[in-house]
Amino acid sequence: MNWPLAIGVFFVVWWVIWFAVLPWGVKGQHEGGMVEPGTDPGAPQRPYLVLKILATTAISFVVVAVAFLVWEMGIIPIDRIPLPFDLPAR
Repeated sequence: MNWPLAIGVFFVVWWVIWFAVLPWGVKGQHEGGMVEPGTDPGAPQRPYLVLKILATTAISFVVVAVAFLVWEMGIIPIDRIPLPFDLPAR
């Protein structure tokens, strides 16, 4: 796996994990009893976005590192992965 491919995989994995991490620990304003005027009652009180960005980056790094090791060590050969098209021989 070359670096541009690894960066592209990291980018895609990061966004998928970001949407999985976003709802962690979210409490709506209506649950806390303090609804700001002009906002939706379901809007989060404290979204903790910086903490979620750090968690997303760490989880993504681990996922991409494992994928990189699996790719480089040949644990799962690319020939054994069913694809809808044929890949050229390496």
